[in-house]
Amino acid sequence: MSFLDDVRTELHLAGIDNAVACRDTPPVFDWLLTAFSYQGVSDQVARTYIEQNGRATWSSLVPAFEAGPGCDRLRSYSDYQGCRYNKGSFSCANPLQIADCLVPRPRLRNGRLNQTAASFFLFVRDIARSDLVGWIDDRICCPPEADRQEALIGPLRKIYGISDKILMMTLSDLLLGASTDRPVWFATGATMIAIDTLVHNFLHRTGILHGCGRAHHYGVGCYAQDGCADIIRNLSKLIDARTFNRQFPRDFPRFIQHAIWRFCAADGLDLCNGNRIDDRKPCQISYCQLFDICERKQLKT
Repeated sequence: MSFLDDVRTELHLAGIDNAVACRDTPPVFDWLLTAFSYQGVSDQVARTYIEQNGRATWSSLVPAFEAGPGCDRLRSYSDYQGCRYNKGSFSCANPLQIADCLVPRPRLRNGRLNQTAASFFLFVRDIARSDLVGWIDDRICCPPEADRQEALIGPLRKIYGISDKILMMTLSDLLLGASTDRPVWFATGATMIAIDTLVHNFLHRTGILHGCGRAHHYGVGCYAQDGCADIIRNLSKLIDARTFNRQFPRDFPRFIQHAIWRFCAADGLDLCNGNRIDDRKPCQISYCQLFDICERKQLKT
């Protein structure tokens, strides 16, 4: 029930609400890039690594790029393709210039994140013209409501190393938490759904995926027609989210997805997940609130 308050508090403590109000790109860029680095590992592992090694920031990347990167791939966003920087082997597609290259300089967890930092910086500099808030405004102010999400996510999807899931999660939080004077931001963020393995597996185990959608493996099928995202959008239309919190809109797909995630996550209710359930068998957690109505389908056959 405190979902919105939690998101807004996090952004306020980071100063992102003020940065959005002032159209101040560096803090918004830094917050998003840090959120992107949480892919692939637990939040605790990512957080600890950042605390010990620092992170890439707008203020550190601007002078590095202004100094004139030697590699031709770093001249512009459209040129940044095929970098192939690997932290472990300290190699890339242009080994003769890697010693002076700016991509490896931030001490990030792996080479993919270094490439993401460079790609995202070039996107904001060249495509958003260093005005990230203004770019978001422009992308979602004009399209019909049903098209706003793709108008925003579509171009960002081409940034190196960023998945749809992390884009949905981070942008939804940004749009919901920093939208005091931007109602279109709130409306767009409320519809963004991030499907991770916990949510997908919940829909499978309960039988919802088989009964209401199109059975598929976790991945791109989750966002296809009749996939997990469509199921949650349809469920959201049947649930008045205002009964949980009067601040919520009536139809709140992001909240429904987040509630499912919390039901499963170890940091939430810690019920419907692979640590609690032997995936080769139907669930045996008889004290689960959904046990009597759940189809308890085994995840692995």
